[in-house]
Amino acid sequence: MSHLTRVKTRLSIHAHRKVRGLLQGEYAAIQVGRGIDFNDLREYVRGDDVKDIDWKASARSRMLLVRRYVAERKHTVLFAVSTGRSMAAMNDAQVSKRELAVFVTGVMGYLAVRHGDLVALVHGDARRQHARPPDNGELALERLLGRIHDAISPDAPPSDLTAVLDYVARAIRRRTILVVVSDETHVSDALAESLRRLTAQHEVLFLTIGDLDPTLAAGSAVNGGGQRAPRRLVDVDAGTGGPSWLRGDTRLAQEYAALVAGEETQLRKRLDQLGVVHERVRDTESAIAAVFRVLERHRHARRR
Repeated sequence: MSHLTRVKTRLSIHAHRKVRGLLQGEYAAIQVGRGIDFNDLREYVRGDDVKDIDWKASARSRMLLVRRYVAERKHTVLFAVSTGRSMAAMNDAQVSKRELAVFVTGVMGYLAVRHGDLVALVHGDARRQHARPPDNGELALERLLGRIHDAISPDAPPSDLTAVLDYVARAIRRRTILVVVSDETHVSDALAESLRRLTAQHEVLFLTIGDLDPTLAAGSAVNGGGQRAPRRLVDVDAGTGGPSWLRGDTRLAQEYAALVAGEETQLRKRLDQLGVVHERVRDTESAIAAVFRVLERHRHARRR
């Protein structure tokens, strides 16, 4: 099954179960005001802007005519995805961060191509960054999702979201709706400066892929003898196993939950200061609702 097919299947189920009609929602327009594409002429009615009157056409027809315009609605939605090795870790016992990154990008991308908009991609890690130019249609989106999926692996270099965003600032000149997909939980000064530069040119949305809770009781896997054995907790970045005592400690789990909540609050506060709307994605079931929340917040932010 293709990446996009999985996205469309989940969207269809979600729409029928919970949010019928939300798929008609859209992101805020980058530009406001009269569109630039002339459509046709019609007879003037009271209340029309006198600036729209076509005086030459009115003289020829001997009736007052105004120009009608088609609003410019085609945008470029640029995905900036961190594809360093930390994204190859598990989000929980069932969902990998790679699959979540592909899925949430697919949801946003599908909404874009449904509107006839272009989708583009910048992805990378601490060592190198890559770009895929804007294109339209579902085939282009499928290729984009495949690039993200194939780039994320435990053998990839370390993640570096700042390097990815700095590449966007250097290489992308066209104004876009910039959707950042990362597992970053902290906005450093360097990352804040990169985002500040980008918000001056782009509309920036930020989606964070949540991490595995190391204090949760271990899941199990079938070993070579056909018996179920506890899953081994491994730090993808360090390549080392985690201590078994992390699992199942109620007090430690509460402290870790408080730490994660605090980090999320600080992350949201910093991004709010930068004018960047943000949502955290924990699993595929909540990903669709998270995407619609970030789009809704983006629309309200544009009105303020």
